[in-house]
Amino acid sequence: MSDAFLHQLRDTLHQIDADGLYKRERLIATPQMTHVQVDGRDVINLCANNYLGLADHPALVAAATQAMESHGFGMASVRFICGTQDMHRTLETRLAQYLGTDDSILFAACFDANGAVFEPLLGPEDAVISDALNHASIIDGIRLCKARRYRYANSDMDDLEMQLKAARAQGARHVMIATDGVFSMDGTLARLPEIRALADQYEAVLMVDDCHATGFIGPQGRGTPAHFGLRADILTGTLGKALGGALGGYIAGPQPVIDLLRQRARPYLFSNALPPAIVAAGIAALDLVARADDLRAQLFDNAAYWRAGLAAAGFDLLAGEHPIIPVMLHDAHRAQAMAARLFELGVYVAPFFFPVVPKGQARIRTQMNAALTRKDLDQALAAFAQAGRDTGVLA
Repeated sequence: MSDAFLHQLRDTLHQIDADGLYKRERLIATPQMTHVQVDGRDVINLCANNYLGLADHPALVAAATQAMESHGFGMASVRFICGTQDMHRTLETRLAQYLGTDDSILFAACFDANGAVFEPLLGPEDAVISDALNHASIIDGIRLCKARRYRYANSDMDDLEMQLKAARAQGARHVMIATDGVFSMDGTLARLPEIRALADQYEAVLMVDDCHATGFIGPQGRGTPAHFGLRADILTGTLGKALGGALGGYIAGPQPVIDLLRQRARPYLFSNALPPAIVAAGIAALDLVARADDLRAQLFDNAAYWRAGLAAAGFDLLAGEHPIIPVMLHDAHRAQAMAARLFELGVYVAPFFFPVVPKGQARIRTQMNAALTRKDLDQALAAFAQAGRDTGVLA
């Protein structure tokens, strides 16, 4: 490797740091919980996707342990060779039943699922229309397919209809609308009733990424389509957030869609099958979330209390009711300073800035958890107020 190449990389890294955009990782020495040990300190964790507090749940740990004893550690194979165990199909069937679809197919992560869904289903004669704030995995998945690409402004139904008309006018054979169910940086829900109506009007397929909804939004936590009382044609999602917080993604939908993905989805065909422990814990997680109305109620009670406390302290918040509650700081340096001060005060959060969010929209994305106590929230609110004053965010 040439010195010139490495020098260029170092210059790029120095510039990222100078711009306040360098991301640093902290080492957690405990399971993912409401309180974690970081750098030898006990801190309140407000930045995990552990919405229902299941990441360290004894039932999931027990299921994973038992599965390793009965089915081994890893599959050492892709699914179509010798990587499919009975429990893989059990989890896929259970996910489909839970979500109300014909079938589902597992992936290593939802990033892989979104990377897999477009290319096998859409060709050059087709079109895909994507919300401007969709997750990076949807954007990358669309780039991998040969369909014509259209984009509409976030949740702008007039713009969506304009793109649908354009796709139809240009002779698209099939049209797919792709949207997040919940936009993860803002915590806002897609306008699915209106999107569904437009999809029906223009005979388009509706694909929804429901990663930040499955398990806790809608009846029995079945996601944003269930929340709005409607159907999405294709759903993608994850086991890595409310459903235990480990890894694993899925696509759920009509049987022909799932069958074709098994034949042609490259991340499925060329990636090892999920390990038995993850699959067994996923099944156990589904058992828990199906009857977790109490956890869902506590989660949204915590979210309402937390949002009200931050607003009363004077922070700039994005409107919403989702457990994602962004505190807008706009400047990357300020977001980094605020997060560092909060850590000193015993609260673990992560600053978000470009390229994760647009320039000028830096923030601290706080995330609620059903396992957080009122004492935790009060302590964290006091820390936010102190850090806000110390960093000049609050007057």
